[in-house]
Amino acid sequence: MTDTRDLFAAVPRSAFETPGTSRGLIDVVRWRYLLNLLVRTGVTTRYRNSVLGWTWSYVRPAAQFLVFWVVLGLFMNLDRGIPNYAVYLFSGIVVINLFSEAFKNATTSIVGNAPLVRKVFLPRQLFAVSAVIVAFVHFLPQVGLLLIVCLLLGWITQISILSILAILAGMLIVMLFALGLGLFFGAINVRFRDAENIVELLLLLATWASPVLYAWTQVQDAVVDRLGWPQWVVELYMLNPITQGVELFHYAFWRPVTETTFALPPDLAWNTLWTFLIAVGTLLVGQTVFRRLEGRFAQDL
Repeated sequence: MTDTRDLFAAVPRSAFETPGTSRGLIDVVRWRYLLNLLVRTGVTTRYRNSVLGWTWSYVRPAAQFLVFWVVLGLFMNLDRGIPNYAVYLFSGIVVINLFSEAFKNATTSIVGNAPLVRKVFLPRQLFAVSAVIVAFVHFLPQVGLLLIVCLLLGWITQISILSILAILAGMLIVMLFALGLGLFFGAINVRFRDAENIVELLLLLATWASPVLYAWTQVQDAVVDRLGWPQWVVELYMLNPITQGVELFHYAFWRPVTETTFALPPDLAWNTLWTFLIAVGTLLVGQTVFRRLEGRFAQDL
């Protein structure tokens, strides 16, 4: 009988891996079966034992839209100068909802899966990535509702290749940005639960810090004309990846169905490239912080 120790002795040490090591986001691809399982679990369990089930994916954004439209559009006249304000508002809300759910769920993904993290080795980034994908799945019914409204308004006759590319670019930028922030705050949240409160505050500001309820031209008028601040403040505002995602959805959904004299945001194409690079940079920073802290996740949990 052959001694198994002799078989292992013939294998060079470089062929062995140190237990518990991770290659970061690359392992998400290698463990795609488990990623698929986590996504399916997240999607199927969200509305378990719910009477309305997936209908909530339509009800909640619709209720959110009605509150903003009635209070801000009708009562406060924030829709002044913005034609077809309902489509403008809803096309921004769906982007904010995608970012909010992806960012929040990615932040709490490690703590929420503490039993697995403590007992089993697996790439911890899987939890954050699956949270973002689940948020994207729940985002699709909202986009479907927006698309139906736009089709009724003649969107199909005005659509172009650039509009389709704008939709894809907007989703990609927002999801990468949310994942990067989610990895960063998710790693910190394991040790310091204050991170969840910081994220809640950031999400509260996200809706108001992007041109969802108002037009970007109102920011230009307020910052440059009334306050007298330099133009670069507006340019910095436009480089917010969430702002760019909202404007890309406005370009893709609102402008084709609206007769408007609103000028396009300055350097929309270049800002798409720059905000994509910012989102990728955020992802790299979040991944670096995550990998530095993940070695203590099991102990801290």
